[in-house]
Amino acid sequence: MSMQDPIGDMLTRLRNAQMAGKQRVIMSASKQKSAVAELLKAEGYIRDFSVDVVDGQKQMVIELKYIEGKPVIDEVKRVSRPGLRVYRSKDKLPKIKGGLGIAIVSTSRGLMTDRTARARGIGGEFVCYVA
Repeated sequence: MSMQDPIGDMLTRLRNAQMAGKQRVIMSASKQKSAVAELLKAEGYIRDFSVDVVDGQKQMVIELKYIEGKPVIDEVKRVSRPGLRVYRSKDKLPKIKGGLGIAIVSTSRGLMTDRTARARGIGGEFVCYVA
């Protein structure tokens, strides 16, 4: 069975695992999922992630982060999806929760946060946001 929206699946797995209080999430790996995980790690939303080969398939293990027993990720939402792509120019990139959250943007120079895209003066596909 093919997956229609792998990034949406990744975000749903993160959301569900944090609500259930899990320490880690295991999912199939891809370059784009790894780039999203790298951004989440750099911004402090997850503890760490790794990509391993198990039975010939790449798998990504994401270590979730909690502070005083509460999940660090309060809200995660997919914005641009396969059925409706959402693009924003550098001036129209949203500030999530007044700058406390991040928007992940897919640009011609790779995935980056809204702050980085604004600083570089480029827009792109508004993939998701995390707060």
